[in-house]
Amino acid sequence: MTINKTVDVHTHMYPPSYISLLKSRKTVPRIHSDTSSGDRLIILSADDDESLDQNARGRPIGPEYSSLSHKVAFMDNHSIDISVISLANPWLDFLPASEAAETAKRINDDMNEQCSLHPGRLFAFGTLPLSGSIDEVVAEIRRLKTLNYMRGVIMGTSGLGHGLDDLALEPVWAALQEQAQMVFIHPHYGLPNDVYGPRAGEYGHVLPLALGFPMETTIAVARMLVSGVWDRHQELNVLLAHSGGTLPFLAGRIESCILHDGRLKKDGRLAGRRTVWDVLKRNVFLDAVVYGEAGLKAAIEVSGADRLMFGTDHPFFPPLDEGDTEWLSVKLNSAAVSKVFDKDSDTAAAVMGTNAISILNLKV
Repeated sequence: MTINKTVDVHTHMYPPSYISLLKSRKTVPRIHSDTSSGDRLIILSADDDESLDQNARGRPIGPEYSSLSHKVAFMDNHSIDISVISLANPWLDFLPASEAAETAKRINDDMNEQCSLHPGRLFAFGTLPLSGSIDEVVAEIRRLKTLNYMRGVIMGTSGLGHGLDDLALEPVWAALQEQAQMVFIHPHYGLPNDVYGPRAGEYGHVLPLALGFPMETTIAVARMLVSGVWDRHQELNVLLAHSGGTLPFLAGRIESCILHDGRLKKDGRLAGRRTVWDVLKRNVFLDAVVYGEAGLKAAIEVSGADRLMFGTDHPFFPPLDEGDTEWLSVKLNSAAVSKVFDKDSDTAAAVMGTNAISILNLKV
């Protein structure tokens, strides 16, 4: 008898070593501890507005962000059997080059050690010293392969500071492909604040999170597609956060714009290229963090149900009411899977867990 497991591939932690790093900083990203309401996490420059009281900046950060026992309790409370944890944004993008490599090693070892305390239940995506030298980044990619619980890397859209179409990333893509490491691409930087208009402050974080993050991912991956990253690295696999942002909906438009672009034709970049559709079907995996049926159906249409994996985005989007232990974000994502695959329980089980177990080799 097969027992279906639920696997969460989009779940974050700030391990103790990272919390210490943020508390030691005076500039963004940082944790401000000198408040009457407890620690506050400030990871966006817009949240460090000097016109705001210190106690109003950023967001509260409790033990659910860094405590392993809180992570496991969350899993137990929501019937999640396995989690693939990853360092939450902004990773190590902000570090000076001289500190990047050693900090990455320390944090990756910390994450691996945390996973070892719950063998078979916890795995992780490592983080890279992208502000360091290329040789240091490549060395860490290779070292991660030797850590028992690592199953790939998480990366923001900045890359080395110039985006994911930066040719300087070529050795990094080559090493990730060579080591068969899944790359979990996750947003952080969003869009310029002025696109949200003068009343944006009245809307909390709704516009940056609902629109800025998904568009950031879409733009980053579109740049990879247009620049030919997957033409040069045909076995490079990526897992896109939030079901690829708006990529599933805009894939046809992106492909059409490429085919109609005179500059690309003149430069000889249309002949022999892989299509957007081919890359989406062969190299792109999507999490199911979309909170609704329409987005989930679009994700299935472009990449296939066999490349879709459940996620929660824990510990972000916590319940707003004190004492509420059920996270609405989990409920919305699992309900969407259940409704879309109403008459196909095997595919629903695959999206909820067995896809991830197979794709990420979640065995000790």
